[in-house]
Amino acid sequence: MNSFVEELKWRGLFSDMMPGTEDQLNKETTTAYIGFDPTADSLHIGSLIQIKILAHFQQHGHKPIALVGGATGMIGDPSGKAAERNLLDEATLNHYVDCIKNQLSHFLKFEGNEENTAKLVNNYDWMKDISFLDFARDIGKHLTVNYMMAKDSVKRRLTGEDGAEGMSFTEFTYQLMQGYDFLHLYQNEGVKLQMGGSDQWGNITTGTELVRRKARGEAFALTVPLITKADGSKFGKSEAGENYWLDKKKTSPYKFYQFWLNATDSDAERFIKFYTFLSKETIEDLIIKHQEAPHERLLQKTLAKEVTIWVHNEEEFEKAVKASGILFGKSTAEDLVSLDEETFLEIFGGVPQKELPKSEIIDANIVDLLTKSEFLKSNGEARRELAGNSISINKEKVTEEFTANEKDLIDGKFLLLQKGKKNYFILKAI
Repeated sequence: MNSFVEELKWRGLFSDMMPGTEDQLNKETTTAYIGFDPTADSLHIGSLIQIKILAHFQQHGHKPIALVGGATGMIGDPSGKAAERNLLDEATLNHYVDCIKNQLSHFLKFEGNEENTAKLVNNYDWMKDISFLDFARDIGKHLTVNYMMAKDSVKRRLTGEDGAEGMSFTEFTYQLMQGYDFLHLYQNEGVKLQMGGSDQWGNITTGTELVRRKARGEAFALTVPLITKADGSKFGKSEAGENYWLDKKKTSPYKFYQFWLNATDSDAERFIKFYTFLSKETIEDLIIKHQEAPHERLLQKTLAKEVTIWVHNEEEFEKAVKASGILFGKSTAEDLVSLDEETFLEIFGGVPQKELPKSEIIDANIVDLLTKSEFLKSNGEARRELAGNSISINKEKVTEEFTANEKDLIDGKFLLLQKGKKNYFILKAI
């Protein structure tokens, strides 16, 4: 068995491949591509498997190409969709393409002169100058409508399965455009393999067929499963239906870390194979240790660490761990003060806030702060709670002698007031 295919299989990341694919991979360094359509200004965790497949491919000595669909993004892939996507204007689309290009460059080795150095391409570069007549004559004539309508992504929409609406001609051409990408990359970059999710099988094999008919060449397909949770529910969204993005401005590293940390035991056992680069032996050992002491959540902690460092970096991981410790009481005031505003507000989302001029906070007596902030109702209540050792500032107990100074402010502007274990209040300096 080819080592790359074997890697995918033991990780549970193999779905299907065309006959001859393994022979091709064993024969020579092979160039393969995966496409990413720019539907937003960031990729989300639903794209991580595709990125990881390219990274594994490169690690096994082959050459990966990441294609950003500046042209196909204008159309919208109907695969797995019940309704047509809203089309983007050109300025928005170009912005999305640039953002995704920058993200992908973080995950693959694009520098160097090695045979398997990765490459980034944008299909708009070769599609923009093709006229409709040229495309219809030179590409469209090589595939019959019968062949294209037999694809599952088309059939489902045309038959109205699961409430799907019909398909416009625009969407119908998507598989032909993706097929042309494969042909162009075959002819200009020596690409012989396209990879993608199992829902892409129809689009990918349209490309292999176009290479066979138009270029009289041989091309291959390999797909990976669509990832779901162990209970069969959709992977990668919050309970409110929000995406977890790879851009830390859209999803903070703390929230990203928490997503993986909160995986169930059964999901963590699968995800640690899917989303980390840890060896088979290391993962098998982790699974055994986790089963011996599941309350320690070793799998979840390792998974969250590996993926957060991979997507962000070690510094962001350390900050996320500190933030988690703050939430669950295993932290110091120093950890809290080191947080940035975004992470701090993420942790204490929904906690009541009050703004006061900084001059009324710095060097102010704690009793005054507790009442001016309206956290406590009166000076008498403040003194009673302080005497009862119930009040904490930035997670540390304080007495009536406490006064706040500049270094106590979180990100230079917040104080975290606390009564007892769970009663929080945020004072913001303005």
